Amino acid sequence: MTTMNISLPDGLRDYVEGQVEERYSSASEYIRDLIRRDQDVQTLRDKLVEGIASPVAGPMDDAYFDALRVRVQRVP
Repeated sequence: MTTMNISLPDGLRDYVEGQVEERYSSASEYIRDLIRRDQDVQTLRDKLVEGIASPVAGPMDDAYFDALRVRVQRVP
């Protein structure tokens, strides 16, 4: 693991320190969590864009959603 130093205005530093007091063990853990969440958001955006660009598979009517519910219920 490598070290990265960041500069924060006092208000942001105080906010980070508050987050650490409430739910994180260190500022590094908080920043790592923020980065992971940002990665998850980017992955979701990429998947949404991919889905929007994909061809239409068929109508999204009641039958489609009924079949989707059945598929989701089968997932362990």
